[in-house]
Amino acid sequence: MKQIFGVFGDPIAHSLSPIMHNSAFSAIGMDCIYHAFKVRPDKLEKAILGAEAMGFGGLNLTVPLKEVALKLDCIKLDPLAERIGAVNTIVFGETREIKGYNTDGLGAKQALREAAVEIRGSKIVVAGAGGAARAIAFQLAADGAEIIVINRTEGRAIELAQDISATALPGKVEGRGLSGLKTLLQDADVLINTTTLGMHPNADTTIATAEELHSGLTVFDIVYNPLETRLLKEAKASGAKPVSGVSMLVYQGAEAFRLWTGIEPPVELMKKTVLEALQA
Repeated sequence: MKQIFGVFGDPIAHSLSPIMHNSAFSAIGMDCIYHAFKVRPDKLEKAILGAEAMGFGGLNLTVPLKEVALKLDCIKLDPLAERIGAVNTIVFGETREIKGYNTDGLGAKQALREAAVEIRGSKIVVAGAGGAARAIAFQLAADGAEIIVINRTEGRAIELAQDISATALPGKVEGRGLSGLKTLLQDADVLINTTTLGMHPNADTTIATAEELHSGLTVFDIVYNPLETRLLKEAKASGAKPVSGVSMLVYQGAEAFRLWTGIEPPVELMKKTVLEALQA
């Protein structure tokens, strides 16, 4: 009987994690299948316990469940996930222990490295203050970047910056609102969008336009559906370097795959599968 893996979220129909992981399981010859499940935040604990009871191999969590999972008594948190304040990967242990990890920061770091971005010493603006923003800002601050978190609700950006600063990571972190974005980006090396702006079906929305960007900037949008978001189109128009969210999706997924199986996944095949689906 096939072992089941899955991703929980709401909305979830847009997710390409199923085709990505199923291509990896098939290539390795593992008798496993990965599905997407719509789960509301108030039902998350029951859903996780149900998956464990049914023998699932592991789970991913996406919007809006990453921070909700942190508060569940059924999950034993990995120290990094606890420090970040968000969980995106669930591992079911042989002793019925349910462990929560966060692979988003590592995925973002690898995506930037792939784009030849030098993280240490860079000034990076992170748009958003949710679970993905927390993971990315923690990881890049740990790698020595100067982070400015911006958010529509300024208080959330400030709170996230304070949380990171309290851990004494080498990178400097501050939180701000959205006002004066153009001026802020003039001195930045990287802009990372962690919000849902530009995600299908609301593909016409964006955190910034070409007028606010510049040619010396790297613009990384973690939204991967559509493949070329409006933000990435605006980046190209301004001469900035665009970085697709596909890379982060693949690299965070590959790390989750390792945690679940202990096996090295076929990363290039996973990326190829995602790109083909988005271009279809």
